[in-house]
Amino acid sequence: MPLYLRFRLFLMRQLSFVVFVGLSLFLSSCYSMRKSNGGGQIGDIPARTINPADIALPAGYKIEPVARGLTFPAAANLDAAGNLYVIEAGYSYGEVFRNPKLVRINSDGSQTTVLEGTNNGPWNCLVFHEGYFYISEGGELEGGRIFRVKPDGSDKKILVEGLPSLGDHHTDNLVVKDGYIYFGQGTATNSGVVGPDNYNFGWLKRHPDFHDIPCRDITLVGQNYISENPLTENENDEAETGAYLPFGTKSTAGQVIKGRVPCTGAVMRIPLNGGAPEAVAWGFRNPYGMALAPDGRIYVSENGYDDRGSRPAWGTGDVLWELKQDTWYGWPDHSGGKKIAGWHVPGKGSVKPVIKDYPNTPPKPVAVFGVHASSNGMDFSTSDAFGYKGELFVAEFGDMAPTVGKVLNPVGFKVIRANVGTGVLEDFAVNKSRKNAPASKLKKGGLERPLSVKFSRDGKALYIADFGIVKMTKKGPQPQEGTGVIWKITRQ
Repeated sequence: MPLYLRFRLFLMRQLSFVVFVGLSLFLSSCYSMRKSNGGGQIGDIPARTINPADIALPAGYKIEPVARGLTFPAAANLDAAGNLYVIEAGYSYGEVFRNPKLVRINSDGSQTTVLEGTNNGPWNCLVFHEGYFYISEGGELEGGRIFRVKPDGSDKKILVEGLPSLGDHHTDNLVVKDGYIYFGQGTATNSGVVGPDNYNFGWLKRHPDFHDIPCRDITLVGQNYISENPLTENENDEAETGAYLPFGTKSTAGQVIKGRVPCTGAVMRIPLNGGAPEAVAWGFRNPYGMALAPDGRIYVSENGYDDRGSRPAWGTGDVLWELKQDTWYGWPDHSGGKKIAGWHVPGKGSVKPVIKDYPNTPPKPVAVFGVHASSNGMDFSTSDAFGYKGELFVAEFGDMAPTVGKVLNPVGFKVIRANVGTGVLEDFAVNKSRKNAPASKLKKGGLERPLSVKFSRDGKALYIADFGIVKMTKKGPQPQEGTGVIWKITRQ
């Protein structure tokens, strides 16, 4: 290539770089100046109205409410006789505690409580297998548990307890496979470091020594974070905290954090009749959703990082994974298989790594969902009668802005379907509007916050557990009791 052409190409590349940097800074500045507009950022809290006509579905499908007036419904399922059951979580972010319940929805729409738990929610998952319901208890106050119970509320048996669920995230969904119960366990923190945001969640005051626990030994780089100390009355008091350590405890370069099980940010399993947990895979932030595919593979939905706390992250979507044995999935230094070190957080600098040597290179995700969509409960379609056989249906609870960080428009608040072979995502049930949002923000009667989905045993009906209205404020969530709904979708 002639010298003058090389020089011209060099100038063009330099100019492109300058334009790119300038555009990035301009967009970041614009983003910083705009106000958050999350789905839960509403004015006066409206009464919950129900109108199936406000929900858009593919042609040929029908949606109807089959239960309403529930408080924090987390999941629905059917027993062997086809009776519909619901679990009311008993806990919601915003530090609202109620006793969780297992509720039967009768044929006339009335509700019968068959089992009431203690103040240790949230109950997150309801799986029916060989005559028993299997329920995961989040364990916000006393630690997580998994137990089984018959549909009439009898023969309750705790299968495992003492799970590390005292922090931001809890003991999550489960599946039964080959004589084992596989379940997700969320992390204590947003990104590995305990900070003032965890005080705002409520648990740091209750459990000041709690922190994340790796499943295997890890070595730290010694990166620490200085923050205000909300555990003292001195407004000027500060604390310095390292990853995987109690609040106010510094890390050192080369420090080894010993792994143990049960651990946080992991998928573990126990025998079907109960026993000590063993780690299957780890390095998840919050592996909330779990589904067993028709071919026997297990898929996991991971809630992405928030822009909060001592070590905020920005722009990280939720992730859909195929579960692989003895694999580390990247948390707290990766998102969707990519390193987050160096990622810019508007107004807060860049993310720095905390782990020195990674256990393995994280795998590639099956799909990446929207940022702050809160992609949660999942189930596979197995019926040609319903359609989309072999595709995964995912409930998106919706953003919790501004607590999780700013969003310019609502994200989530719908049910989508995922082709696990191609990674393509498509809306399935979404509110009718020019802009995506929950029913309360649209002042309509459609979906509010879908938390989980479950197909009937014959695969012909899809049930959606709609958690209800959650207003978001700068001080945190304000969940509204008695606004939960169970929807049923069928194909005509």
